[in-house]
Amino acid sequence: MQSLTKPIVDRRKEPPEKSEWWEKLSLAQKFSASSLGKFGYELSFVRNENGQSIAVLMCDSGIAVVTEDGDINTSPDIKVR
Repeated sequence: MQSLTKPIVDRRKEPPEKSEWWEKLSLAQKFSASSLGKFGYELSFVRNENGQSIAVLMCDSGIAVVTEDGDINTSPDIKVR
């Protein structure tokens, strides 16, 4: 008799701490990025604008940026190529 249960598939990607960009974040940015990760955001890259580090995170529903102080903006005025 065949089992009707489907095998469990782990769809998680590697943790953000493994990202090449993770070490470039401030502690406040790491906390904010981790919080956004719960909503499906993933750290894409870090930009340096006017001497400030800006973390850029993306998910299916949009884009978010996190300042060095950990402030989150989910409606940023940013262009991504």
